[in-house]
Amino acid sequence: MDAALTTEKNEKGSFYLRKKDWLNLAKETLIEEGIANVKIKRMAEKLEVSRSSFYWFFKNIDELYNELMLYWEATNSKPFIERAERSAPTVHIAIMNLFECWVDPRLFDPRLDVAVRLWARTDDSILACVKKVDLERMNALTSMFSRYGYDSKESVVRSRTLYMTQIGQYTLDFDEPERERFNLLEKWLKVFSGSDPKPDDVRAFRKRFLGSE
Repeated sequence: MDAALTTEKNEKGSFYLRKKDWLNLAKETLIEEGIANVKIKRMAEKLEVSRSSFYWFFKNIDELYNELMLYWEATNSKPFIERAERSAPTVHIAIMNLFECWVDPRLFDPRLDVAVRLWARTDDSILACVKKVDLERMNALTSMFSRYGYDSKESVVRSRTLYMTQIGQYTLDFDEPERERFNLLEKWLKVFSGSDPKPDDVRAFRKRFLGSE
């Protein structure tokens, strides 16, 4: 048998239970209910299997927690850093490359980011990991601004302003309709860069994600 699968029956019939089923449930539970409810017995009940099924894939709950954090870094940080490092002809386009993460949920899950930060308030090891990732993200942004001629201090301030504004919006659960966010795009770009973007570049970005002006 494939070590990545079990064939335990549940009330819905015989099926292959995969490691990612446990991980996906753990992620959704973390988001919806908090880390206190990411427990083996509780998840086994939701999956309608025995607790022993968990141990096909994880040594203990701490290993699952570690997998959750690795998943968070892979899904929420890798796309972010890749876009901060992506080559662009102007700083405005570089910033809009990063904005892809804010408008495409496949690149950045704000609910997961907030849930991990809440978890970090209760666990020092998770807090250390979050601080490390935040620093990596901001360092990538600082390097991005430096590539466009900003001096070292200004690059740091602009990177922190951009990062803390965007992450803070999700942490505050600020409700902003997508079209309103796009309508403010030029102003955000000016705030973050200190200069006006080219209208054609802004229109191209809007069209790509909204489909029309």
